Amino acid sequence: SFDLFTTTGTANHAEVSQDIFLTLLNKGYIYKSTVSQPYCPHCQRFLPDRYIEGTCPYCQSPGARGDQCDECGKPMNPAELLDPRCRLCAATPQFKDSEHFFFRLSAFGDRLLDWVKQQSHWRQNVLNFTTRYLEEGLRDRAITRDIEWGIPVPVDGFDSKRIYVWFEAVIGYLSATKEWAKSSGDEEGWRSFWQDKDVKGYYFIGKDNILFHTIIWPAMLMGYGGLALPYDVPANEFLTIEGKRLSTSRNWAVWLPDYLSRYEPDPLRYLLSINMP
Repeated sequence: SFDLFTTTGTANHAEVSQDIFLTLLNKGYIYKSTVSQPYCPHCQRFLPDRYIEGTCPYCQSPGARGDQCDECGKPMNPAELLDPRCRLCAATPQFKDSEHFFFRLSAFGDRLLDWVKQQSHWRQNVLNFTTRYLEEGLRDRAITRDIEWGIPVPVDGFDSKRIYVWFEAVIGYLSATKEWAKSSGDEEGWRSFWQDKDVKGYYFIGKDNILFHTIIWPAMLMGYGGLALPYDVPANEFLTIEGKRLSTSRNWAVWLPDYLSRYEPDPLRYLLSINMP
C-alpha cells in the first residue's frame, strides 16, 4: 500500500508552490516583463504552451508545441514556431503583449554546470543532454500563463494569470512530502527527506522531462535554499512503435487496458525492463 497517494491539485500543493514562488520573487530570482504572446482571434483567447503547435525550428518536427519540442527535447518560445496554428481550431494566431513573471534561470548557469560536472554517476544520455543545454547558455523563462485553470499567482493585480504548470508541477515532490508528514502526525517529518545532507533523491522520468529535472527544478531549489538537490535522474529515451515515438497525447500507443484484457502483465514488465531505452 502507499504511504500517500496524492496529486498536484490539492490546497496543500498550491500553498507550497506559492511559498516557493514568493520566496524566489523576494530574492530577486523572479521578475515581471511584458512579452508578446500568441492569441487566437477565432477562439478569442491566448494560446500558452500546448494550445499552439507548429514546426520545430531546430529539428523540423511538424508537431512541436509552444513550450517544448518533444522530438528533440528543445524548450520552445511560441514565437519561434514555424507555421504556428491554434490547436483548438487550427487558425493562425496573432501576437499580443501580456505582462508575465519570469524565472531568472540565467542566474544559475555557472552554478548548475559546476554541479552537473560532479554527477559522473548519471546516465550518459542525461549527462550529455544537460551539459549541452547548459553550455549553450540559459535563458530566463516565463512562469505564468494567461489561463483560467491552475494555481493563482499570489501577487495583487494578476488575478487573471496562473502559475505555469511545469514550474509548479516539480514542486509536487516537496508538497507531497509535506502532505505525508502532516498525515503521519509529524508536520516537520518532511525535513528528514529534504534537509538531510545524506539523503539521495532519485527522479525516474522520460526523456522529454530531463530539462525540468536537471536544470529548472535544481535551479529553483538553489534559489530557494536549504533543500536537497537531485542525486540521480534516471531518464529513459522514447519507446517506438513502427518507427514512430510512442505518444499517448497523439493516440499512438499500446494501451494497458487493451493489453491486459488479453495477456498477463509479467511479459510486458520483462519487455520494458530488458528494452529500457
